[in-house]
Amino acid sequence: MEELLGQIVSVAKGMWRHRWPALAVSWFIAIVGIVVVLAVPDKYEASARIFVDTQSILKPLMSGLAVQPNVEQQVVMLSRTLISRPNIEKLIRMADLDLANNSKAAQENLIEKLTKELQIRNTGRDNLYTLAYQDANPDRAKRVVQSLVSIFVESSLGATRKDSDSAKKFIDEQIKSYVVKLEEAESRLKEFRLRNMELQGADGQDMAGKAAAIAAQLNQAKLELREAEKARDSAKRQLEAEKSQTTNVTTRSILQESAINVSTPELDARIASLKQNLDGLLQRYTERHPDVVNVRRLIKDLEDQKKKEMAELRKTAIANPVATAGPSQSLVSQELGRMLAASEVQVAALGARVSEYQTRLIRAQELLKTAPQIEAEFAQLNRDYGIHKKNYEDLVARRESASLSGELEGSSGSVDFRLIDPPRASQKPVAPNRLLLLPLALIASLGAGLGIAFVLSQLRAVFFDARAVRNTIGLPILGVVSLVRSEATRARESRNLKKFGLASSGLLGMFIAAVVVLTVLANRAG
Repeated sequence: MEELLGQIVSVAKGMWRHRWPALAVSWFIAIVGIVVVLAVPDKYEASARIFVDTQSILKPLMSGLAVQPNVEQQVVMLSRTLISRPNIEKLIRMADLDLANNSKAAQENLIEKLTKELQIRNTGRDNLYTLAYQDANPDRAKRVVQSLVSIFVESSLGATRKDSDSAKKFIDEQIKSYVVKLEEAESRLKEFRLRNMELQGADGQDMAGKAAAIAAQLNQAKLELREAEKARDSAKRQLEAEKSQTTNVTTRSILQESAINVSTPELDARIASLKQNLDGLLQRYTERHPDVVNVRRLIKDLEDQKKKEMAELRKTAIANPVATAGPSQSLVSQELGRMLAASEVQVAALGARVSEYQTRLIRAQELLKTAPQIEAEFAQLNRDYGIHKKNYEDLVARRESASLSGELEGSSGSVDFRLIDPPRASQKPVAPNRLLLLPLALIASLGAGLGIAFVLSQLRAVFFDARAVRNTIGLPILGVVSLVRSEATRARESRNLKKFGLASSGLLGMFIAAVVVLTVLANRAG
């Protein structure tokens, strides 16, 4: 600590030796500072306050129907982006600042100056903004603020309308694109359904269920066929037994007449039922539907079978006349013949039904093998169609929302810019603050003097004690010769000290006088 204090004292002594150059520099800096402070032109501030009213009665009414803009965020972004080069150029033209510009360089300097000096401040209250500008000419400052207020309002309204129009244009383009995609998806789905109509039954049953149902129908038809064959065989045996007991034979004309009158009631009932079913299918499907085609084929087969049966019955009646032993036997034979014919018809119909179900089952089993791949393709087509449809519906809803949002933003009730304080310029200059700048100039002058003294003391170093010499050269000190000042020397040093004090006091007094004069002038102006 003692060594540090010694070094500080040594530096101070060295700076004291160069006090006069330091004082001269301080005086020079002080005079220059005072001249500069006094020569700085006065600046007047023009300002205006704008209140952004974001409370609108339309907001709760349009909730859920239109996108509610974040007006506060829009205003903040607008305040940050308002001072841009296009807006500055527009402001220069509106405020007639370009009349004094004779060159492109002057124009660029003016733009740079306005960019730095224009101010948009939040006053600390909600949605209350202050637009301010300082200039040496109060009228020019007022024109600049007026132009800035106009640009502020126009930019806010124009930006919202432009954003809304851009959004609607983009959504319209997307809707057109999705209309094409949706039509293509519908066409692909329609073509797939036409190609694979057999995979889906009329009741919405899948292919596996349909195959199981056909198998069950086939088993039932086989069972009924076996029962009908047993009934036919029984009727045939009874008729043969009745024939063996018959001794008389009716005439061929009677038999021919009976043969002509034979009928096939079972086939007729089956054909009528199938025709009724066909009428029901034609009400739901076209002629190309597999169920319609199969029913028509079955009806044709039964009609062909009916013709064959009728021909065989007539041939049998003619070739094998029944006995005429008596009226009772003739009636029994006729009844047994009818039963046998009916059984034959039923057997033939059930055989045709079994054959049809077998064909259907084979076809269903073949389709069932390819069903997983086809179902996967169908699911993919349905998924694509559903996605395109959902996106299309969402875009249409968003377009309507964007239209309502644009109307909401463009209405007078959405955002209201209210001019609280119109643009006006201050009567007294707001800058520069000379009462603050003068002490700073004094501090700067004193700092410059001390700096010069320190630099000179380091350039022309002097040792003021033996310890500093010993520390510097690193050798022992054998002795020290003390300086003995004479009376004349002390008197001269005293006079120099007084002169230095007077010069320093004059420097300080100059600043004090300048501050007093500025204060008096400011009070008179007020």
